Amino acid sequence: MGKESDSNDSNGWNRARGLVVKTLVLLGGALLVKRLSKSTTRWDHARIVSESLAGEKYSKEQASRDPDNYFNIRILACPAAELVDGSKVLYFEQAFWRSPEKPYRQRFFMVKPCPKELKCDVELSTYAIRDMEEYKNFCDRSKDQRPQPEEVIGDIAEHLATIHLKRCPRGKRCLYEGSTPPGGFPNSWQNGATYCTSELAVMKNKEIHTWDRGYDDNGNQVWGPMEGPYEFKPAPTSSFSDMFSPLNFPPPPSMDRRIEGSFILQE
Repeated sequence: MGKESDSNDSNGWNRARGLVVKTLVLLGGALLVKRLSKSTTRWDHARIVSESLAGEKYSKEQASRDPDNYFNIRILACPAAELVDGSKVLYFEQAFWRSPEKPYRQRFFMVKPCPKELKCDVELSTYAIRDMEEYKNFCDRSKDQRPQPEEVIGDIAEHLATIHLKRCPRGKRCLYEGSTPPGGFPNSWQNGATYCTSELAVMKNKEIHTWDRGYDDNGNQVWGPMEGPYEFKPAPTSSFSDMFSPLNFPPPPSMDRRIEGSFILQE
């Protein structure tokens, strides 16, 4: 009986020890996965925002609901270059829906993870283009008819604004949201404006909400929508659904080029 009891105790101890070891292995694996996911999450955020910005979108539904305050505008963005640090450069243009071949606003977007010292997930930057005529209808052209990635990087001009995006809390319709820093950015484009602010929300289903406004020295709004942000929804049938395939994104240039960033839709 004593030997049988000792044997049972030993088997019980071995099972308990095995369970403890298995639990520790699982916990260690979970911690490792968490650590690995943390190291890639920053770039995952930037990728999601880039993919959400890309494609053809319209404010048609909003213009139909409130034609006094909103136009039916077409926005279009697509990959243009990639920097050696992984930052994505998108070409962006904006036009009235009746004349998409005649964009009245053209920009470069740069999308990358926020600097670690800032409490945000994605840094979205907007830049002017040195020769806008050369880039007109960039996304609608075949790749051999577009400026190449090295040219794109060389044509990035004046920095306009920067938005820092954070993941939206659970339960909200948006995926990411953010705005320019307090005080906005200098702006003197029209109507006596001296500075501008910009807000952006990346919604589900790649819908984009933007609210860009200009103010004078007295804090009076002098351009941009008064009632709320523009709501851009993806075109029903877009030819840009696979544009972020690795085969479609230009390879990074051989030289390191560091650029700071910004975002403006409404002047």
